[in-house]
Amino acid sequence: MINIIIADDHKLFRETLAVLLGSDDRFRVIASCGDSLEAIGSIQREKPDIVLMDIDIRPISGIEATEKICAVTAARVIGLSMHNHPSYVKKMMRAGAMGYVTKNSSKTEIFTAIVEVNKGNKFICQETKTMFAEAVLEGNVAPPHAGLLTERELEIVNYIKKDFHPEKLPAGLVSR
Repeated sequence: MINIIIADDHKLFRETLAVLLGSDDRFRVIASCGDSLEAIGSIQREKPDIVLMDIDIRPISGIEATEKICAVTAARVIGLSMHNHPSYVKKMMRAGAMGYVTKNSSKTEIFTAIVEVNKGNKFICQETKTMFAEAVLEGNVAPPHAGLLTERELEIVNYIKKDFHPEKLPAGLVSR
C-alpha cells in the first residue's frame, strides 16, 4: 500500500482527492494538510511514500516546501497545480519533485503518476507534455532562464516581443 499525504489549501479539493484515492486499495491517505508548514511537519512525522503538493499553497510556496521536504525525508513529491505551463514543471522538478499533474488530470492519470513516482520513475501529465510540444512546434520555446519568470512575466515579454519596432526608437538606442 502506498501511503500518501495531500497538501492543498482548498479543503474541498483535498477531501475529494482523498475519497478518490481511498477508492483504490493501492493507496492510503495518511494525512491531509491545508498549509505548507503543516505539511512539512506531517511529512516528517508520518513518513509517507508520496506527497501530492499544491504549488500555490501558503505560507511558503509548494516549490519551497518541496525543497525542504526533499532535503530531510525520503518522501517522493508530485507537484499538483492548476498551472500547466512547463516553467512550473521545471521549478517543481528542480526543487526535487519526481512528478507533476494538473488539477485537470483524470483520476486514472493521477493514479498512474502516484504508482510511477512510487517506483522511482518521473511522471509529467499529458496536458503539460502537450503544451510543451505545441510550444516547440510553434517555435515558441522559452529561453533557458524563462523558468525563472512567472506566467504573467512571460506573457508580458511575449507581448513586447510581438509589438517591438526598433525603427520607432530614438536614434542611437538600438544598434543595427
